[in-house]
Amino acid sequence: MDLLTELTDRKVLAVVRADTPDLAVACLRTLAGAGITALEVSLTTPGALDAIARARADSPPDVLIGAGTVLTAEHAELAAAAGASFAVTPGLTPGAPRSTALGLPLLCGALTPTEVLAALDAGATAVKVFPAATHGPGYLRDLLAPLPHAPLIAIGGIDADAAPRYLAAGARVVGVGSPLLGDAGRGGSLTALAERAARLLRAVGHRATPAAAR
Repeated sequence: MDLLTELTDRKVLAVVRADTPDLAVACLRTLAGAGITALEVSLTTPGALDAIARARADSPPDVLIGAGTVLTAEHAELAAAAGASFAVTPGLTPGAPRSTALGLPLLCGALTPTEVLAALDAGATAVKVFPAATHGPGYLRDLLAPLPHAPLIAIGGIDADAAPRYLAAGARVVGVGSPLLGDAGRGGSLTALAERAARLLRAVGHRATPAAAR
């Protein structure tokens, strides 16, 4: 699987944080059913690895389920054992090189040009520019001026209204967390979550194909 190609095609990476593994799994299933099939479960979620393993076991192979906030080498090893499709780090954590050593595609966090280059040198499949909303879409354009081939993902504070602007600025994919999840990770309405997912997909011009129909 070429993860970068898949993410570029899907345009949206949903970032899931929840109070329990059951809630995380429910959010993952709802999002995949709504057509968002690139998903990240932050390891700050209690029982995140269990949620990843459960969702992986009952999802079609083309649903991508990654582990986020991979801080340590052990995190990377546990994520791989749980069946994660990829690892996401907030920066060049010890989990970053361990992920690549395990053959787990890495989305590595960075902000400055130096950090972007360091992440790519470390073997990152793509670089997560975080927090994107603090700097805006223009900052991605500025990064890509000297680094035109850098595969950038914009994450942090992006909602359905802003997402198209980051894609237009050159982001391969936008990562969306709390503006998409709302209160679903705390037991809120899954119907409302599915509606937000559909709105986000419409905003980025991606035709939703629910996972169950794949």
